[in-house]
Amino acid sequence: MPELPEVETVARTLAPQVLGRRISAPRILDPKAIQAGRELLPRLEGARIEAVRRRAKLLLINAACADNEPLSLAFHLKMTGRLFVHPAGTESHKHTRLTFCLQSEPEDEERLLFFDDVRRFGYCRVMRPEEFAHWSFWAALGPEPLETPPSAIAERLVSRRGRIKALLLNQEVIAGIGNIYADESLYKAGIRPDVQADRLGLPRLTALGNALQEVLRESIRQCGSSIRDYRDAEGNAGAFQNTFMVYGRSGESCRVCGKKLRKCVVAGRTTVFCPGCQKA
Repeated sequence: MPELPEVETVARTLAPQVLGRRISAPRILDPKAIQAGRELLPRLEGARIEAVRRRAKLLLINAACADNEPLSLAFHLKMTGRLFVHPAGTESHKHTRLTFCLQSEPEDEERLLFFDDVRRFGYCRVMRPEEFAHWSFWAALGPEPLETPPSAIAERLVSRRGRIKALLLNQEVIAGIGNIYADESLYKAGIRPDVQADRLGLPRLTALGNALQEVLRESIRQCGSSIRDYRDAEGNAGAFQNTFMVYGRSGESCRVCGKKLRKCVVAGRTTVFCPGCQKA
């Protein structure tokens, strides 16, 4: 947490607040927050923000330096990372790890971008474009589920012998999926989370690909899921958690068939499923 829909929502709500602004005075308040590229931070002075986007669970801020050299800020929010824009003069607090001043053209009131992280698991990398290919995490990422046809998602899964939920959580197989959306998509597709993928066949796996896309798009429409700390870049909580069918509902009744929802452990993660609606 946050997963693909939450990071996508942060990117969409952050972009209008920062696009076109120039970065100045980057400050490191917690050295652990910069995983790589600290030596490039001075190059960001005066860099113009040109894009805010998402890849997997990463949020990317692309900027052009004064000499037109492109640089990116790659944020992994992990469990409790947040990006907020504040008015000038806002004081950092004990959970603020990085700050950036943002100036507009023509100049109006300066703003501040804070990277806050209570648990300190999140990080930022400052990177040149050519460095992404050498970052092992980035290079290993699988395809984006919303940009991949369901049939192609099925093809990636059909010959694998791992349990289907474990494969959905594997970022090298499909990027951006975590515990919430694996559980909810498998429920929607009527597939038990602990079944071996190579037992399902292309038709059922294609149906899973469709279910995955439907669940992700609906969550993005509802600004993601707020379980504990997640807020978008405008400070708003998501609402998708209000419509969970299985995630976090172990012991409750299935909203469709009425059977008691069960839990098990798959890939080290607590997993909830309906024994009536989800079949091997």
